[in-house]
Amino acid sequence: MLLQFLVGTLVSVINIGIHALVTVVAVWIARSAGLRKTEWPRSHLMGVMMATATALMVAHLLELFVWAWMYHIVQVAAAGSDLLYFAFVNYTTLGYGDITPVQQWRLIGPLTAMNGVLLFGWSAAVLFEVLRKTLDHLAGSKAAGFTWQ
Repeated sequence: MLLQFLVGTLVSVINIGIHALVTVVAVWIARSAGLRKTEWPRSHLMGVMMATATALMVAHLLELFVWAWMYHIVQVAAAGSDLLYFAFVNYTTLGYGDITPVQQWRLIGPLTAMNGVLLFGWSAAVLFEVLRKTLDHLAGSKAAGFTWQ
C-alpha cells in the first residue's frame, strides 16, 4: 500500500509541475493578448479564452500520458489493457470499470482521480481569472462601442 501512495504522490507532483508550467505560460499569453487594444472586444475575449482553455487541455493530456506511462511501468492492469483509456477514466473520475487494476495497485485509480479533480479545479480557477482580468481590461479600455448588452 505504501508503494501505491509513493508512486501516486510522485506522479501527482510531476503533474502539478506540468500544470504549474502550463498555467504560467497560459497566463502570460492571456495577459499579453488580453491587454492589447482591440476594436472587436467580444472576438478578442473569445480568442483569449479559447487559447487559455486549449493550453490547459494540452496540460491535462500531458498529465494523462504521465499517468498512463506510470501504469505501464508498474504494470497496473492486465497485459493488453488500454492504459491511456484507463488513465482517462480514472483522471476524469468517469470510472467505467471495464478495466480494473491488478489487486496490488487498486488504490492507484482513486489517487489518479484525486489528482485529476485537483487539476481540473485549478484549470477552472485559471479560466475564471483570465476571463475576469480580460473583462476588467476591456471594460477599462477605450475600445469603441464596448458594451455587453
